[in-house]
Amino acid sequence: MLVTRGPRAAILAACASFLLAVSACGTTDKPEEAATPQVRLYGTDGNMQNSFAAELKDRADLVDGMKGTTPLTPLSDDFKQRLRAVDPKLTDYLYAAETYDAVMISALAAQLAGSTDPAAIAKQIVGVTTNGQRCTDAASCLPLARDGQDIEYRGPSLNRAGFTDIGEPATASYATLHFDNQKINDAKTEFVGAGDESGVSTRAAPKPKKQRGGRNDDSDGSPLILGGLLPKTGDLALAYPPLAAGVALAIKEINAAGGVLGDPVTWFDGDDGTNPAVAKATVAAHVRNKVHVIIGAAASGISAAVLPDVVAAGKILFSPSNTDAGLSQADDKGLYFRTAPPDSLQGRALADVILRDGPHKIVVVARKDSYGEGLQETVRAELERAGFGTDRVKLLTYDPPADAKAPPVDFGNLAGEIKNSRPEAVLVIGFGESAGLIKALADAGVPIRH
Repeated sequence: MLVTRGPRAAILAACASFLLAVSACGTTDKPEEAATPQVRLYGTDGNMQNSFAAELKDRADLVDGMKGTTPLTPLSDDFKQRLRAVDPKLTDYLYAAETYDAVMISALAAQLAGSTDPAAIAKQIVGVTTNGQRCTDAASCLPLARDGQDIEYRGPSLNRAGFTDIGEPATASYATLHFDNQKINDAKTEFVGAGDESGVSTRAAPKPKKQRGGRNDDSDGSPLILGGLLPKTGDLALAYPPLAAGVALAIKEINAAGGVLGDPVTWFDGDDGTNPAVAKATVAAHVRNKVHVIIGAAASGISAAVLPDVVAAGKILFSPSNTDAGLSQADDKGLYFRTAPPDSLQGRALADVILRDGPHKIVVVARKDSYGEGLQETVRAELERAGFGTDRVKLLTYDPPADAKAPPVDFGNLAGEIKNSRPEAVLVIGFGESAGLIKALADAGVPIRH
């Protein structure tokens, strides 16, 4: 009996092993029942900062493992300490350096112009960053400008090269950021350069007219007045503290160095609300208050919405954080400037971060506005250049909240669509509201890789 039953038992055992293997691995006739692949999250700008984790409240651990990029240059400990001196609670530095530089360049341009007339200031702004004696702070730059010397300002964000003819950085530095334990792990941060120094403007700025008492003869004698158009409220409010700290530090140091044209610089606060209506009301108030230079807006779409009003009033709009490449071609009459680099440079860095992890299918989700859709298209083009066709990249958009009082975005359907696409990577291009999408993905059963 042992001889006759041995082969049969072996066959049964082999069949059982086969059936167990099939049941464990799944079958090919029902692919929809296969396990959902783990998804790596990626972000950029508005959701790659420490304060973003708080937007997820008790589910902040969902951001652990998330990677992304943002325009950022290595900041010195001295600069960070000076920022914390004006805001001891500061935890993020995103765009603080760019804001500081925007204020500093505006002040130096006014001093060189010998006037607070916005048109005269605008003609000096590009030249402040090119072809002159290099200086790095208010204490060293303002005396040179008072003497009528050409200067080449280099600050914490503008440290490689100056502006192009249209008034934006010719080069940029991007940081690759990593979330660990619900905060950015600085030890993993990497920096990469982008852009081309050959794009720096070679135009000479107008020479100041003969000055009297530090001013041109045709100056109206008013002190330099700057106005804020920054996100105190709205979807980008989480980015406000470093922006505000950059402004406060620059004005403090400018006035400590003697101010501009013999007077302290005046600052009028103002909210852009991450909302066109709020921003337009703030611009109107600044016009009434005779502000010369408006610092902001934070979001590209908000700047695009208010730029016609600013230009019509003959004021300068100088943003520290606009990255929409489309603004490079805006009809600004020479009155729009930015210290943040355009997304035509960032898209390459962001695509590289994603491709390093080797995903086969990628979903790119973006706010439906000029910033979100603009960066989404730039990333798509970079992925296509790397060999990713339309079968491997899916583009999705969502309508952001109309204002801070609007109901949260319902991301349920979008999360379901992403899950059905079965990607290994999801790039989220958004602001604070995009925390809702990450929670919706987890609720839909998408396993997020940490």
